Amino acid sequence: MNVDDLLTETYDQLPDLVSAAVAGLGPDELCRAPGPGANPVGWLIWHLSRIQDQQIAELCGVDQLWVTGDRAARFGLPADPADPADTGYGHTPEQVTAVRPESAAVLVDYHRAVAERTRRFLAGLGPTDLDRVVDEGWDPPVTLGVRLVSIVADGLQHVGQAAYLRGLLRP
Repeated sequence: MNVDDLLTETYDQLPDLVSAAVAGLGPDELCRAPGPGANPVGWLIWHLSRIQDQQIAELCGVDQLWVTGDRAARFGLPADPADPADTGYGHTPEQVTAVRPESAAVLVDYHRAVAERTRRFLAGLGPTDLDRVVDEGWDPPVTLGVRLVSIVADGLQHVGQAAYLRGLLRP
């Protein structure tokens, strides 16, 4: 297996994990935090999808899927304009509770659209692409390979948190 196939296989795990984490949950359950200051299932899935969308779009040099269509409104957020910088990173408790997905399907649909774009991006990578520096703001500078591993690691961590919370909501 080459590295491109390995990355694709890893990213391809996320959509099914996202679907399983939200399966059968209604809007109130998606927004129910397990305790003060904790993030609910819906926010966690929204956040992991937003991070992947923002970072893959930047790597592709295209607009984020988040800013197209009515996605923000379907998450209870201001739709005009959808804020491409709002990925949930650094959200206050009030901002967390403002993310109110209308259904589990909205979360799954958004993530699957992001996953499809990611898959197309990964399929177009060549053998030397992963060594390309994509962010010189760090020491050492961040390569494409490191960025891709970071994105999927973040996604896997958050979908695991969401799955655990789902188990608390629906034992």
